Amino acid sequence: MRGHMMRGLSGAAILTLAIAAAPLLAEGPTDADLMNDAATPGDVLTYGMGPQAQRFSPLKAINASNVSKLVPAFASSLGGEKQRGQEAQPIVYDGTIYVTGSYSRVFAFDARTGEEKWQYDARLPEAIMPCCDVVNRGAAIYGDKIIFATLDAHMVALNRHTGKVIWNKQTADYQAGYSATAAPMVVKGKVIYGNSGGEFGIVGAVEARDVNTGELVWRRPTIEGHMGTLGGKDNGITGKTNASWTGDLWKTGGGATWLGGTYDPETNLLFFGTGNPAPWNSHLRPGNNLYTSSTLAIDPDTGVIKWHYQTTPHDGWDFDGVNEFIPFDATINGKPMKLGAKADRNGYFFVLDRTNGKFISANRFVMQTTWANGYDKSGKPNTIEAGRPGAPTTEKGKPVFASPSFLGGKNWMPMAYSQDTGLFYVPSNDWGMDIWNEPIAYKKGAAYLGAGFTIKPIAQDHIGALRAMDPKTGKIVWEYKNKAPLWGGVLSTAGNLVFTGTPEGYLKAFDAKTGQELWKFQTGSGVVGSPVTWEQDGEQYVAVMSGWGGAVPLWGGEVAKSFKDINQGGALWVFKLPK
Repeated sequence: MRGHMMRGLSGAAILTLAIAAAPLLAEGPTDADLMNDAATPGDVLTYGMGPQAQRFSPLKAINASNVSKLVPAFASSLGGEKQRGQEAQPIVYDGTIYVTGSYSRVFAFDARTGEEKWQYDARLPEAIMPCCDVVNRGAAIYGDKIIFATLDAHMVALNRHTGKVIWNKQTADYQAGYSATAAPMVVKGKVIYGNSGGEFGIVGAVEARDVNTGELVWRRPTIEGHMGTLGGKDNGITGKTNASWTGDLWKTGGGATWLGGTYDPETNLLFFGTGNPAPWNSHLRPGNNLYTSSTLAIDPDTGVIKWHYQTTPHDGWDFDGVNEFIPFDATINGKPMKLGAKADRNGYFFVLDRTNGKFISANRFVMQTTWANGYDKSGKPNTIEAGRPGAPTTEKGKPVFASPSFLGGKNWMPMAYSQDTGLFYVPSNDWGMDIWNEPIAYKKGAAYLGAGFTIKPIAQDHIGALRAMDPKTGKIVWEYKNKAPLWGGVLSTAGNLVFTGTPEGYLKAFDAKTGQELWKFQTGSGVVGSPVTWEQDGEQYVAVMSGWGGAVPLWGGEVAKSFKDINQGGALWVFKLPK
């Protein structure tokens, strides 16, 4: 029918229709554009610089031989008194840089001048309960929309040209402790995201919404016993009720998906990490507590879990398992394999077969792990029960020293993979904690820990360490030690470079093969964002957010006291080579 109608129109009429339709066709990034993001260096369309989130750029105009000449192109302030931690990764498209800021704000800046185009501030209720600072880690872009999550558990789509709201959907009840800080992603026309609030006895979930309307397509809880949905209908219980939980504890079991996920087009699988079981006190919840502290592979069309791998069964240290799972290909023992890697908060670097979740290897990437002595061939940890905090009586149980601390061998900050060197670059931390258990009962909207802790350094010369890991051998190829904890993401490029920031305020560049520091720039506040790079007007640019905050100054104990004089801030810094 449509073809006959077109043939019946005059040439002028067809031209008129084509002109009228052009703005719709060129409205903005499509599904295909997002899937091809890693290979199109003229923009940055996804969190992770590609759906697999390898954070690798093929650009090499800025390289190891000339990066020492890198200078600021401009800096754009987020302004106001709402500073706190600026953990976002910029999105870059069509001459505009989009960044999210603390307190659920979004900014659009001119990518050539740094001039602000528009700003959106979410109206947050006073009773929000984010556990670990009022951060936001980034937005998604699709068509005419910029989509991001808010601290009161909403998903919001804004017009990318004006900042006006297109749709705004509540995803959970903030009064029960739910929040949202991660960057969503768009896959096959669906906005896909997780939730936050594991310290309040919430139930983790992954959800998908129609990108154009915001309506819920499917929902998959991460805790056994909870029902999933697809198209508004029941779609099967997650796991089996009480298979790894006792009594009704699964109803408030935690497992938040607070870091978001990655997507592998080759296997058509989403990969989401899940957080700690609730409460922290493991003596109150015998069993492995599935699917907490795990990596889940999920069908993006239905929300069905295809496989899972639990990195810390019966987690008693708040190690979580949310860390990003990055797909990559490698040849192991002469066999080409589709793999995925994850540097877990528990201190081990995992490699799995991403097609089925089969365990390949686990190697320690931090100074010490007191809770386990490696993993067996089946992928189960050799848990050291003497390293588990004791059961409480009337007040508190016996304290133990544990390492890593609950802030992890690697926390939220994303690692990068270089397609040139075949190495992963892991922003890690060496620290420990005194931890003990306490009695606790669930109360809606109240902290549900059942534990106390004090974080301590374990080395004289550093806490942070950027480590280059060989996923084939599990060996550390090189490391750069930093006095303060590392809390920002990593970028790798074909210019033989690795970029990351430090709480001391520096954005730094390293030789990807040797780890030699080649360049640094003082931004005026701690760098805890994730750097990106792109090509514009024939030049390569690098951008990063600056603004100290996040979990370390709030939960860091003795470590936080050591770095209490770091100034807060809020700015987007953009760099390039001088002409």
